[in-house]
Amino acid sequence: MPPDTRGGYHEDMTQKPGYTASKEQLSKRLSRIEGQVRGVAKMVEEDRYCIDVLTQIRAAEAALQGVALGLLDDHVRHCMSSGDEADRAAKTEELMGAVGRLVRG
Repeated sequence: MPPDTRGGYHEDMTQKPGYTASKEQLSKRLSRIEGQVRGVAKMVEEDRYCIDVLTQIRAAEAALQGVALGLLDDHVRHCMSSGDEADRAAKTEELMGAVGRLVRG
């Protein structure tokens, strides 16, 4: 089983994450999504029509899904491209766990 990375990268991680090159763009996308979620909260406070609120929730979910897919792509192209066979096997197991959590929501 791969090490728990909730507190950061594992100790043997020597390279920067794959998204480092696009970190500014990623931060901007996440800020826009944060604004969408705040907008949803405001809609609820204003007693807006349920379907309109649900539509905005789905839009925020889709935006987050897009960010997640981009991170997965960066991870596969960057973080999984090196290491020996055992290391790649562990990284593959870790990746598949992350994909499973992402798909199951």
